[in-house]
Amino acid sequence: MSRALPAFPIRLDGAAVEPVSLAEMRLDLRLDPDDTAEDGLVSALVAAARARIEAETRRILVPGRFRLVLEAWPPDGWLPLPLGPVVALEGASLVARDGTVAALAAGLVRLGPDLAEAPGLQVDGAVPDLAGRRAVIEVSAGHGGAGPPVPPPLLLAIRRLAALWFEHRGDEPAAGLPPDVAALAAPFRRLRL
Repeated sequence: MSRALPAFPIRLDGAAVEPVSLAEMRLDLRLDPDDTAEDGLVSALVAAARARIEAETRRILVPGRFRLVLEAWPPDGWLPLPLGPVVALEGASLVARDGTVAALAAGLVRLGPDLAEAPGLQVDGAVPDLAGRRAVIEVSAGHGGAGPPVPPPLLLAIRRLAALWFEHRGDEPAAGLPPDVAALAAPFRRLRL
């Protein structure tokens, strides 16, 4: 069996709904309810703040479907996922070089036991060899939707960061997160070795 390469997930859908709504952010910023000229900017800042908090915590804060493509099975049968929390295994199949797709039998690839803090897939030793093929695995992951709700401190971190960027637009960006935002995100940061 060849050495398994790290699986980098590909998001198959965009964020349908941000965890902090435009209306909530407008209230935080105390914007005039009749003036919607800044709504595009505010929405973009919320999306950017959410992405920054996701990167800081290594958690997906909006639900989505992700695809992983493997050239080889993990030698120890465990495939850690750089996504969290994982909600469901949507499917696993083999794709030949000619494009032929064959679904894997149920149970050969399954979700690991701790999908929130150490998400991963358990690969059964009976999986077919990948010679000349690739494994394609799709999972649903993220807070919201069918997943757990976004923790309130992370919602507050998104709002504070977006507000800071709104207030200081045009200024030179500061390195790293502001201390108050970093303190809100720190307890939720997933560590990796």
